[in-house]
Amino acid sequence: MAIDTSGKTAVNIAYINGNVLTSSSGPPAQAILIRDGRIAAVGSNEEVLTAGGRDVEVQDVSGKTISPGLIDTHPHLLHYAVARAPLVNILDAKSHDDIVKAISEKASSVPKGGWIATTPIGDAQYFARRSYRDLEGGMPNRYVLDRASINHPIIIQAWPPSCPNITAFNSLALQVLGINSSTADRVDDVWIEKDSQGEPTGILKGSVNAYYNEDPFFAKLRDTKIAPYMLPGLIPQAVLSSLADYHKRGITSIFEAHAMESSHIEVYKRLQAEGKLNTRVLASIELESNALPGSRLKSMSEIASTLEQALAARQSDDDWLRVEGITTCVWGIPTHDGLCWKDGYQATFGGLTTGKRNITKEKLKATFEFCAKTGLRLNLLSTSPDELDEYIETAEAVMKKYNIKKSDWLIEHAMIIREGQAKKLKELGFSVTISMGFTYGLGDVLDERVGRNSLEGLNAIRELLDAGLIVGASLDWGPMDPWECMRLSVTHQMFPSGRFNDGPRQVISQAEAFELFTTHGAAVMQWEGIGTLMPGSHADLIIIDRNPLTCDLESLSGTKVLRTTVAGRIVYDNGEIGAKA
Repeated sequence: MAIDTSGKTAVNIAYINGNVLTSSSGPPAQAILIRDGRIAAVGSNEEVLTAGGRDVEVQDVSGKTISPGLIDTHPHLLHYAVARAPLVNILDAKSHDDIVKAISEKASSVPKGGWIATTPIGDAQYFARRSYRDLEGGMPNRYVLDRASINHPIIIQAWPPSCPNITAFNSLALQVLGINSSTADRVDDVWIEKDSQGEPTGILKGSVNAYYNEDPFFAKLRDTKIAPYMLPGLIPQAVLSSLADYHKRGITSIFEAHAMESSHIEVYKRLQAEGKLNTRVLASIELESNALPGSRLKSMSEIASTLEQALAARQSDDDWLRVEGITTCVWGIPTHDGLCWKDGYQATFGGLTTGKRNITKEKLKATFEFCAKTGLRLNLLSTSPDELDEYIETAEAVMKKYNIKKSDWLIEHAMIIREGQAKKLKELGFSVTISMGFTYGLGDVLDERVGRNSLEGLNAIRELLDAGLIVGASLDWGPMDPWECMRLSVTHQMFPSGRFNDGPRQVISQAEAFELFTTHGAAVMQWEGIGTLMPGSHADLIIIDRNPLTCDLESLSGTKVLRTTVAGRIVYDNGEIGAKA
């Protein structure tokens, strides 16, 4: 009988002769049975075949590893999908010719005068190991881009978190933007590169990111003259494509909490209503967004309305889409001068800064109070010890006021912590999420601009786990590969320097790194039945070509996903399972 790999229907199947990881700590099994979207049995071949009966489909996986599906607790999947949907993808371009060819092909289907926007070049989103710098000739200028089209304004976008950054336009785009030889060499924090004759080359540097950018000059160009950041008509298919890409990486559940507006959550609701949502999604509403174009400050009455909206939106018993919580991003990261650091650090464009605050203390306190009174879950992004001090102090006061023993709240990122803070978070009932990208792509920046002491508490996962905290992992800004992030959880390697920040507060084991993406991720999402493969659990599993608990550490990032199943539905299959030699 042919196996349905369309992802539309649940498949009842027994996998035998495998290495079944029920969890990172449980004993491995030989076989597993899926029935009606759940795990029906786990054990030896004989036990599983007996439980399955004569009519069950059987596949021999020939020693391959069967693991719980992975869980990403801070993906920005929708945001990245929507942002990239209209773009020409030149991430993997090796030359100017590659870029010209890709843009030219797009130009053939775009009306004359319509904008053509591209991705940056390199490994998203940090571009720490490969970027435009690796192209012969460097960043393409206006004349290179004119080879692609003189009838369409063209932009090569810049993406955060890097800043200063670089973007490029062709000649028509410069004309549309009003940038010419009479334009100042620097406007606000944007530098306009010019040739020996004083003519703009098309390359702009500085505060030129497509989002997370409030520079007055560039933000005005972006919001009034450059192609829109999002095209609504492309959103549903873009999200479905990104979900499919996540399945190829082995991810079956995601927690969308940061920068999520109600309209963003509606996209997932629409996909669910149409029967197209094939990944488990937990979403939270943002209190006051400051990341995306169009973000604005809210009045206190609007803050109160947003909190009530988040409370009314709660949905915690659906098998595919759940909504719970309110998320705050009060500060930020050093590349945008957003890191809260009382001792000060080197600002992006000179001088010293102690950080830029996004959400006022009044709004934050009101949010703590509301969550304490109503039971709404509070998700707090935190990137520094000084920022975390404020949250701990406020939580203690509010919890005392309302006689709350354990908060059940969440610290997202916990990028840098001070010794003792992990234990305090545990006492207060917090859980935590981390992203190894902060070490991978920001470690060198922190060392250079904040100081070596900032590295001491950077991604202190060992300390978080030793304090007894639940710690979920995430891809966030990258690397966009969960297996690479697991490896980085052990090595704590920083790029582009290649140095290691593998101190006693940081390093965890390979098995613990796997737990962050499975059992701990499920606990962060508070979603029973995912993250493990036990009888009664949801049949969310992946079949992979190696054991992530015992394989050579350096080979972990090369893990290949052969098949991904969600609720018994095979949502990804590369053709190797059951293929004849």
